[in-house]
Amino acid sequence: MATITKMTPKVAYDMVQQGKAVLVDVRTTGEAVAERLPDSVFLPFDIVSRERVEAMGGKGKLPVLVCRSGARAADAAKALAREMDETAVLDGGMVAWKEAGLPVIEGRKAIPLERQVLIAAGSIVLLFTLLGLLVSPFFFAIPLFVGGGMIFAGVTGVCGMMRVLVMMPWNKVPLCGGECPIRK
Repeated sequence: MATITKMTPKVAYDMVQQGKAVLVDVRTTGEAVAERLPDSVFLPFDIVSRERVEAMGGKGKLPVLVCRSGARAADAAKALAREMDETAVLDGGMVAWKEAGLPVIEGRKAIPLERQVLIAAGSIVLLFTLLGLLVSPFFFAIPLFVGGGMIFAGVTGVCGMMRVLVMMPWNKVPLCGGECPIRK
């Protein structure tokens, strides 16, 4: 049976410095670009595997999974535990790491995609509702369509608006420009 250990930021930092552990960042690309831990590897939540952890410098080391608060890392650790004898989760995630005063590398700040979706959906609903009131009732079809899309996204977890926003130029971030934020 695989072991999943909760590890304090200080213990994780010390183990990484000693070469006994590797920090595996399972957050989204946007989160990883905004800030990251020194000597960590970026491996998004949905593609975590033993093979990938080992390929990114974790062979023979304890993988310590990191997310913002620890919840996603715990879920990723459960999946990874099916393939590895021992994994660890950074207790409290990035929040606890920063509270412990440990080093963090600041990167590019951007509005998270979830908030971009809310801003876009709210703007569309407001604009087309006003147009429906002031110009023509046909404009009311657009807010109905957006509302239906939000319900669909909530039920299925598939958000069409987010897929469109991901392709916008301000969300296209070069992950390796000068110093690579994915693997130092």
